[in-house]
Amino acid sequence: MIEVKNIRKTYGSGDTAFDALKNISFSINDGEFVAIMGPSGSGKSTLMHILGCLDTPTGGIYTLDGKDVSKMTDDELADIRKDNIGFVFQAFNLLPRTTVLRNVMLPLVYDGIPEAQRKEVATRALHSAGLSETHFTHLSNQLSGGQIQRVAIARALVNNPSLILADEPTGNLDSKTSSVVLGTFQNLNEELGRTIVLITHESDIAEYAARIISMRDGCIVEDRKNIHRKRHENN
Repeated sequence: MIEVKNIRKTYGSGDTAFDALKNISFSINDGEFVAIMGPSGSGKSTLMHILGCLDTPTGGIYTLDGKDVSKMTDDELADIRKDNIGFVFQAFNLLPRTTVLRNVMLPLVYDGIPEAQRKEVATRALHSAGLSETHFTHLSNQLSGGQIQRVAIARALVNNPSLILADEPTGNLDSKTSSVVLGTFQNLNEELGRTIVLITHESDIAEYAARIISMRDGCIVEDRKNIHRKRHENN
């Protein structure tokens, strides 16, 4: 699904040039759950922006679903983001005075999908994210942090993206709630076959993924399968 070959990202020029990414190469297969981990300044956020088609590399090739996106125009990148990538962020980015169901339906409005179909698709996405129907009519500001993040996950699913990109999705949650949310990602990966890339600076969060790519100073320092991965027992 993802192939990154010799990706470089340089900010500035001349004496002030800074290489945030230094010839990064890796691939991610369809259906993998991968954590990209590193401390602040490691390059993981820069890499996340490139993987999410929010930025373009200075050099190298990035292929997503067989398409070379590394040199696409802004409009082409916007189409890739809309059709191929579901984003889950640390800041939940939900509309506070809107119901859970309507928050999840919102991305479908822009595609001109009829309301009845929007409701059906959004309901299915919320079920996939593990949220009970009793919460569908609640306003998002009436939910717990973990429930809100599950709504955000459902919203990321509604356009049936090939890739779910989660950027520090547990950053605003306590450890118990984080475990529940990460269990939701594990279910989506193992039961529905969703490809998930999780960006984090915390090693205990990365341990929920099946594979961990560790970064430091703009380079990959380790890429390993995670045989003894953590699990949320009641997901």
